[in-house]
Amino acid sequence: MAKDTVRYPDDVVEKIDQLVEDGMFESKSEFYRFSAEYVLTLLDSDHEVKTFNFDEIKAELDINERDHAEALGADGGTLFLDAVINVRKYGLRGNYEAAERFIDTHYDETDQECIILEELLGTYRDGPA
Repeated sequence: MAKDTVRYPDDVVEKIDQLVEDGMFESKSEFYRFSAEYVLTLLDSDHEVKTFNFDEIKAELDINERDHAEALGADGGTLFLDAVINVRKYGLRGNYEAAERFIDTHYDETDQECIILEELLGTYRDGPA
């Protein structure tokens, strides 16, 4: 495992220290490893997580993709763009049921993003075959 030295502002280090003291993380190293891996999973859907207990930490922190998308605003950020790409692929191939399953498993039916994705899917259904 490689070792890398990174400098952080004092107030950031104090907040991380507090999380460790509160037991949210076992150590500062665990916090840094988790944080780096989490950002990598956001940027690259193919990233294979190597951090021990990553899923358990993520679950304990109650982090989910919907919260991340809502934090980015109405456009849903890159997660919503990825969803548009997926629905478009399914729609172009005429695989409407797969697109519906994708939408249903990733979005609540009352979400703005869900409504937009369903409208997008509708354009493929209603368009020329």
